[in-house]
Amino acid sequence: MAVALYMDVHVNVAVTNQLRLRAVDVLTAVEDGCRRLPDDQLLERARLLGRVLFTQDIRFKVLAEDWQRQVRPFAGLVFAQQQQLSVGQLIFQLELVAKVSEPAEWLNRVERLPL
Repeated sequence: MAVALYMDVHVNVAVTNQLRLRAVDVLTAVEDGCRRLPDDQLLERARLLGRVLFTQDIRFKVLAEDWQRQVRPFAGLVFAQQQQLSVGQLIFQLELVAKVSEPAEWLNRVERLPL
């Protein structure tokens, strides 16, 4: 089963659109009506939906690592530092995450791009 992605509010819409063209299951926080949720609630929302959250916000990475230490469950988090990867590189890396891994592999996991 493919990994479904949940995009943080500030992710470039071009990344989302291109992933969809590549048949990746993507939902954005904006589309989900969660534009204004605090980070902890957004991470929990992604867990409830069974989606790995993608963000370029370092605070999210810190939050997820804190949840790991607390043994607090989440569906997984993928982080890429802003301006470190091009839009094309982000699309390639996220497509890999979605298509060559399983949701169970991401439970309570934090991964930094590039892989």
